[in-house]
Amino acid sequence: MPREILRVRSLKKHFPIRKGLLKRKIGDVKAVDGVSFGMSEKEILGLAGESGSGKTTIAMLVLRVYPPTDGQILYKDIDIAHMSREQRELVMREMQVVFQDPGSSLNPRITIGQSLDLPLKLHSKMSKRNRRTRAKDLLERVGLPPQQINRYPYALSGGQKQRVAIARALALNPSLVILDEPTSALDVSVQGKILELLLDLQGEYGLSYLLISHDLSLMSNIASRIAVMYLGKICEMANVDDLFDTPLHPYTRMLLSAIPVVSEAEERLKPEKIPSRGEIPDASQIPTGCGFHPRCPKALEQCIVKSPPLVETKPGHFVRCHLLNLTGRT
Repeated sequence: MPREILRVRSLKKHFPIRKGLLKRKIGDVKAVDGVSFGMSEKEILGLAGESGSGKTTIAMLVLRVYPPTDGQILYKDIDIAHMSREQRELVMREMQVVFQDPGSSLNPRITIGQSLDLPLKLHSKMSKRNRRTRAKDLLERVGLPPQQINRYPYALSGGQKQRVAIARALALNPSLVILDEPTSALDVSVQGKILELLLDLQGEYGLSYLLISHDLSLMSNIASRIAVMYLGKICEMANVDDLFDTPLHPYTRMLLSAIPVVSEAEERLKPEKIPSRGEIPDASQIPTGCGFHPRCPKALEQCIVKSPPLVETKPGHFVRCHLLNLTGRT
């Protein structure tokens, strides 16, 4: 069995809402509200959902950009949520991130070579000459000529900038890479090439990816498992084939039915379209009971008053839905 690289247990992140001159707390934004999952070495786990579902906040918690309100984050059985800063810095070298917009994640005032040199300078004992050689090797590995090392980000296309961001993430030989919407800012023609590169690198270096995206069709081409999030909770989690073949939660079916297709054959593979009411609520005003019930056409009275548990319906397939729990189907 593959070793577990990341385990999140009952993770919460509540941002306080303050008002007035005295900044009194009047509520919380429950961005992440009791999330648990695990992922194995060399696995690609997708976190899917609309904007405001909490998926990016989970990434920031794992990277320790935010301290958790409650819960555990175990990286290779080490609780990084409650360790000292010095201990955390040692562990965090093994985690890197590729952000959504490469134009924003690269400093426009320094060259590509300087961007690649910075993590090596801070976290390795390599000489300046060896760091430059390493930077050129990284550029070649992501499909860019080493001569790009002296160029500035403005001189590169969006796809080239994202390749540089990927190279920078690989500089310290990480084990876990968080991909936060890595292709959403790119042209469609470039997206496939970046995904192909990520898969090649994952196979070559044995990387684990935590992939964050709203695009389920993208995840179907790269992820091995998908966790669908809604209002800070996981509402369904399964391997890719199960999720696409037998989606059980009404929200998952709603997302899948909205995927654009180009042929009638593909349209027939999609689940029956589920109409939704309105948009995802603000995380500071989460509805009572099941958070999805105001938008769900199949909501029961129980959905309004009680939050359903996350239940394993078959090995590896978890669903949070009263209708499924009561009738065995949605």
